[in-house]
Amino acid sequence: MLAYRYWGGRELRLEETPAPVLGGEGALVKILACSICGTDVRMYRFGSEKTDRGRIVGHEMAGRITELAPGLPGGFSVGDYVSMAPAIGCGECYSCRKGHTNMCDRLATMGFQYDGGFAEYAVFPKKAFLMGNVYALPPVPDPVPFTLSEPLACVINAQSYLRIEAGEDVAIFGSGIIGCMHAELARSQGARVFIVEPAGERRRQAGELLDGVTFIAGEEEGAAREIIRLTGGKGADVAIAACSAGSAQRDGLESLAKCGRLSLFGGLPGDGLGFLDSNRIHYREIGVFGVHASTPAQNRAAMELLHSGKIDAGKFISKRYPLSEIETAFKEAAEGSVLKAVVVMEKG
Repeated sequence: MLAYRYWGGRELRLEETPAPVLGGEGALVKILACSICGTDVRMYRFGSEKTDRGRIVGHEMAGRITELAPGLPGGFSVGDYVSMAPAIGCGECYSCRKGHTNMCDRLATMGFQYDGGFAEYAVFPKKAFLMGNVYALPPVPDPVPFTLSEPLACVINAQSYLRIEAGEDVAIFGSGIIGCMHAELARSQGARVFIVEPAGERRRQAGELLDGVTFIAGEEEGAAREIIRLTGGKGADVAIAACSAGSAQRDGLESLAKCGRLSLFGGLPGDGLGFLDSNRIHYREIGVFGVHASTPAQNRAAMELLHSGKIDAGKFISKRYPLSEIETAFKEAAEGSVLKAVVVMEKG
């Protein structure tokens, strides 16, 4: 089969490789589609110390079970269409016992410590079933949009800390797929949403997909200053740094009202130090929240939002690429010429 493997540094290669063998545990899944995440793009551009050498990458998956080991929980059968929360907790550490399995001390993630979804087949490990990470997809003609359940689940995780209320002002820095999903979810809570995006083409792409959002051209206008002006001098109640830029974290903090909340959603390359003014946080009573991955429950909630149509995932998918063209998909995703790229295998 074809598979896209990470070999260290910035080296990713599409290779012919033997199909995986189930080996008596978990499920063998025929991958139907796997979307390219911002984390995948960072690996493509900068490399990744968190990814095993030789690992098949990709973690935003939809597939069909072709072989199933006996005795697994969940009532699954061969032929079921499935996805999964890719970050698999151990179930035993303090974080897992508190329900924050995404914060597990021994976290193992598809596409990083397990072979992932940029391949024709993948093994969903037994541990994923035992921890409730695997879930069935609704019987719909096109399961591909459900590859966006995982990024939406991460957005749900972030906003669970922010507690956005109707009538609040939310400033989002970055108009990629994550920024757009944050905007959709915040607007569904009745918030007024601003998106800061310096790149004109990205503003155009997002503007065609999002209704009722005010776009700000970032450095061209002075983002924090403009948000404060547009909110009548108050500032935003919530700011979300939805891109991997230290300046977004800095400007997000500066745009906030007193007692505002800041989400540092986008991870930064390197050590990530030196972008936040601790005195501003202190004297204005700002809440600052991190976020990493998502729980199985949040992935199911995301899938339900997509299935109900409350959030339309399909409109965010810019282009579908066959696995043989995955290099082109990564190149165009890294260039920002597509909002969301999905790699699609042979339908089955």
